[in-house]
Amino acid sequence: MKRKTSNLSRGMLFTFVWISSLYVSAQTINVSINIKESCIDMPVSVSVDDLMGNINSETLILYEITPSGQKFIHSQLESDYTSRLWFILEGFSAKNSTRNFVLKFQERDSLNKLNTDIHIYKSGENLTLRQKEQQILSYRFGTMYPPEGVDPLFKRSGFIHPLWSPGGEVLTRVQAPDHYHHYGIWGPWTLTHINDRKVDFWNLYEGQGTVKFAGFLSETTGSVFSGFRALQQHIDFGAKGEDQIAINESLDVRVWNINDKVRVIDYTTILNTPLPNGIMLDAYRYGGGIGFRATEKWTKDNSTVLTSEGKTRIDADGSNARWCIVEGESEVKEGRSGILFLSHPSNRAHPEPMRVWPMDANGGRGDMYFEFTPIRHESWELQKGNNYVLKYRMIVFDGEIDKETAEMYWNGFSLTPEIKINSKNKL
Repeated sequence: MKRKTSNLSRGMLFTFVWISSLYVSAQTINVSINIKESCIDMPVSVSVDDLMGNINSETLILYEITPSGQKFIHSQLESDYTSRLWFILEGFSAKNSTRNFVLKFQERDSLNKLNTDIHIYKSGENLTLRQKEQQILSYRFGTMYPPEGVDPLFKRSGFIHPLWSPGGEVLTRVQAPDHYHHYGIWGPWTLTHINDRKVDFWNLYEGQGTVKFAGFLSETTGSVFSGFRALQQHIDFGAKGEDQIAINESLDVRVWNINDKVRVIDYTTILNTPLPNGIMLDAYRYGGGIGFRATEKWTKDNSTVLTSEGKTRIDADGSNARWCIVEGESEVKEGRSGILFLSHPSNRAHPEPMRVWPMDANGGRGDMYFEFTPIRHESWELQKGNNYVLKYRMIVFDGEIDKETAEMYWNGFSLTPEIKINSKNKL
């Protein structure tokens, strides 16, 4: 049977070669991973579409071949439009090196009863992901109302808050008195046009539109990753007749089970519009992508920004970058916490424009706000019948991350692999 070459989802950087000479038996498959650029603790996957007939009765178990013998590696099967086996390439992998694995079919036993370290909990109006007893993030699916006495137009749902550092520091902020429409980590569009009519989904007090949670599409837990997909709707208040949906957004949040020292979180948003004439996302300094309102603790005096192009808090605003480190003082033992934001090369306008608040923001305090803004310099028209995808990854850390480490994380997120599957053997 001839096998087709396929692309890995989420764009990893590895070459997978299934080597016929190393094929041991019908019960084992050898896999070599050729690393093109240095990386750290990165998720990888391999297609197992041709093996699905065997997986029904047996379990795929993965081992890495090391100098001291075969080491068991946690793996997780994902079946959507295609079937892939995910695992973490643990530790540091050097540029132009090769790591070898063996994939076995084994009956289920105690080895295969994996402990899922990252769990999903629903309580009240929040979905929370935890690793053991440590909280990772909460997604607010219930409507959050502003404080008493504040215009109820500021209410909304569908955002991440809190986001915790590995050491337990809360890094996000919602409904700050200076910007009640700021909601932790979120991505509404600001200046848009439906036909000739302006609609603002960001500045809620304008009363032109909002974003709301409309339902969970899926929830997943496993030994390699856990997460959820949520439907979020951008609602236009100004249409004739009833309010209308201007944009449907499928938000996919996935937390990789690396270790308890760093969080690797994928934030993927898929947009489409049901409007017959589409919607124009106008060029503006705010809008869409992924926005982050940082903890009120961070000001110009105790927080920093560093981009892949060497820009800092002083000159990052309006520039383009592949990645950006946003960090500041915290109460953890390391004394600092932060987020490395990664923009995928497939994103519109990549390297992506950014909005970074200037040093004198908010009356001179210099509070921290960061956003990847794909419409910063050029408008973007969404047409009915098309899906538009933006992919981001957040590396949440305590302590510090230098530019060399940031580059290795970006390598693991960004580069497209070559996949070669031997077509001589039927598995």
